[in-house]
Amino acid sequence: MALTYQQSKLVKDTIPALREHGEKITTIFYKNMLRDHPELNNYFNSVNQKNGRQPRALTSVILSFASNINHISELIPKFERMCNKHCSLGIQPEHYEIVGKYLIMAFTEVLGPAMTPQVHSAWERAYWLLAKMLIGREAQLYRDFESWSSWRKFKIDRVVSETEDIYSFYLVPQDGKKLPKFFPGQYISLRVNGPEGYLQSRQYSMSESWKPDYYRITVKRDEGARYSNSVSQSYFHPGIVSNLLIDSMPAGSLVDVSHPAGEFFLDTNNSSNVPIVLISAGVGVAPMVAIANEVIATQPNRQISWIHGSRKSVPFEEHITHLRRTNPNFHTNIFKTHLAGNDVVGVNYNYDFRMDLAKVNPDDLHLSHGGTEYYICGPEQFMMEMSDYLKSQGVLSQRVHFELFSTGDLAFKRQ
Repeated sequence: MALTYQQSKLVKDTIPALREHGEKITTIFYKNMLRDHPELNNYFNSVNQKNGRQPRALTSVILSFASNINHISELIPKFERMCNKHCSLGIQPEHYEIVGKYLIMAFTEVLGPAMTPQVHSAWERAYWLLAKMLIGREAQLYRDFESWSSWRKFKIDRVVSETEDIYSFYLVPQDGKKLPKFFPGQYISLRVNGPEGYLQSRQYSMSESWKPDYYRITVKRDEGARYSNSVSQSYFHPGIVSNLLIDSMPAGSLVDVSHPAGEFFLDTNNSSNVPIVLISAGVGVAPMVAIANEVIATQPNRQISWIHGSRKSVPFEEHITHLRRTNPNFHTNIFKTHLAGNDVVGVNYNYDFRMDLAKVNPDDLHLSHGGTEYYICGPEQFMMEMSDYLKSQGVLSQRVHFELFSTGDLAFKRQ
């Protein structure tokens, strides 16, 4: 169902208007769709709806698709991320019917006379070209999930405080059945009842390599965006699910969990022995623990370097120290911005300032090895800065992997 040359041109001709009005289009789309189909609130992140992140992410997808309409293959990494997230949320083919209807309606409302019958027809065809690609890939993923293609009840077996605002949750399947394997770095979606009456789902990376009887996730309290003035300090759009887990769901609580998914992972089926560099900040440590544990258990001779930045405490500090002391091929560089009285340089931290890769020994970054794989997880600004530095050192983008839960891109173009 490929587009004709004229239809492709009509879609591409809308790009300037989409750049100018894209966020307005997607905001109207979500407003109208959720008004008529309130049950879909069970699939969307209500915080990201309020803070505008979700409309911005959809705008990014639409613009990328329109810009690459004649060479869709360039969008495969983004589509893979979308499909994994959709499957972790239980998105089905019938949802694409609803989305297509309201997206085209929003185009028509905002673009007005520019949305001629010919443009309308071209965009409908373009949308279904994209939708059928995603539906097909998602069908493959659901088949891989086998019998666990929806939500499954888990019990919170125990909760462990890793730092003052980061906690690990040990999740045990209520049915007692053996858990499927996953690639270290992947995530699960966890679903709870939200305060507004709808179900809310969030993605959390596994922070332990595969175990047959439990999964472990590590969660940071989300205070929201901070706003300060001379009188007071406030927080806008605080997290819902993370804070609910930490404050109101002790051991014994039940949650819904989806099958592990995600395109950010270490492929354990690949026997490559190239060095691995893990770069994380804050709770971005979670997937790195899983990756490090897996590599050390299965490839102890593989060089692995972990570079982490924290404000105060380092999550899993004792475990990381143990790995470093017992594995000569495991090296760490720890950055801290707020030192405690018992912190000792060279013991539990290396640098007392914000992470700066230029300060790290080049040998620990393995820049001279043309095959080194880099895994980065943390706030988006942090990931952008780390990637920019690696790019400046000649590292190709295909060797740099990011943990992104949104369907948008980082705020820069990768080489």
